[in-house]
Amino acid sequence: MSTIRKRTLNTREITTIACLAAVASILFMLEIPVVLFYKLDFSNLPPLLAMFSMGPLAGTLTLAIKSLVGLLHSSSQGVGELADFLMGLAMILPAGILYQRSKTRRGALTGMVVGGLFATLVGVLSNLYILIPFYALVYGMPVEQIIAMGQAIIPSIHSAWEFVLLITAPFNLLKWTAICVVGWVLYKPLSPLLHGRRRSENR
Repeated sequence: MSTIRKRTLNTREITTIACLAAVASILFMLEIPVVLFYKLDFSNLPPLLAMFSMGPLAGTLTLAIKSLVGLLHSSSQGVGELADFLMGLAMILPAGILYQRSKTRRGALTGMVVGGLFATLVGVLSNLYILIPFYALVYGMPVEQIIAMGQAIIPSIHSAWEFVLLITAPFNLLKWTAICVVGWVLYKPLSPLLHGRRRSENR
C-alpha cells in the first residue's frame, strides 16, 4: 500500500497538473460526433497522463479541475459533467493504482485495460440511471423516443437496457480504447516533461 500513497504535491507537480487540466478543458470542447448524441473527445487523456506520472491524487485533481471548468459552459446543468467525471475516475483510478504497483509497460497496459472496462461499465450505468432520464425530463424527450432512435440503428433494441448495452457500451469501448492507444503512444515521449527532468535521465 505504501507505493499507492502519494506525498504532498510539490510546486512543479501543481504546475504540471494545472497545465494538464487546461489542455483537458480545451479537449473537452473538441468533440467528434460518433453515433446519435454520443461524441468522442480526448479530455480524459491528460488526467490519465497525470495519474501515471504523479499518482492517483494528481490524476484525480486534473480530472476534477477539467470537470469544474466544464461547468462554465455546460449545456446539461452539470449532469453531463458529473457523468463524465464518474466515468473518468472509473478509468484513471484502476489504471493508476495498478501502474503504481507495477511500473512497467505491461503494468500500464494492464491498468488501462482494466480501467477501460470498468469505465465502460460505469458509462452504461450512468447513462441508464443518470443521463437518459435527465435528457428525457429536461428536453421533453420520452425514453421511448430515445429507444426508438437506437432501434433505427439496431432493430433488436426494444428497451433502455438494450440501448445502453448495444450502443452506449460499444461507444465507450471505442472511446476508452482510443484514449488508451494515444496515452500509450504519448506517455513515453512526454515522461521526461511530466516528471520534470531531462530526456536523458532514466526513470
